[in-house]
Amino acid sequence: MDQQEFFTVHHKLTVNVEPLESGFTLPIQSAFILEIPAPFIVASEFSQLDSLTESAMNELKNSDFKNVIQLLEHQNDKLNLLLTFMLAQQDKEESRFYTSSFGASQFTFKSNHEFIIGSLARAKLFLDHPPAAIYCYAEVIECNSVEQGYDVTLTYKSLREIDQDLLIKAALYQQQKLLRQRSIDRQNR
Repeated sequence: MDQQEFFTVHHKLTVNVEPLESGFTLPIQSAFILEIPAPFIVASEFSQLDSLTESAMNELKNSDFKNVIQLLEHQNDKLNLLLTFMLAQQDKEESRFYTSSFGASQFTFKSNHEFIIGSLARAKLFLDHPPAAIYCYAEVIECNSVEQGYDVTLTYKSLREIDQDLLIKAALYQQQKLLRQRSIDRQNR
């Protein structure tokens, strides 16, 4: 995977990080794709459907199809609820951490124990918006001692392009949310 720079946003996401033994070799892309658990593949597909649903609802808003729009929104909510339940089964408590920042090229989380720079890890990122989950391999590029543990930064080494797009959308969504809040705060001064 070529390393492109993408902006990161400060936001708390649930992640699972499983350190791998030294000497671990990353699988080739085709083997990597085959090992991705089915719920992660389904999550990506659902996110693609969300985009199509939004486009369809925008087209319908120009017409007078309020009931159809409402039906689509309810169906979409049901699918997202099912997806959230399904993905929650993939979250392993023993490897759970929370990000302090994330983006489409790296993420940072707090840990009680030190990670070795250059070591590899299997990672799962659980996105809020769009509701999805990312399965990938990553490399530890920083591990800084802080007051209560360590700030650990990983960069993606094996990541599907569709999942990188989801990370971009998720980071943009959080950035837009922050900008809207700043605008509201300025207006209220």
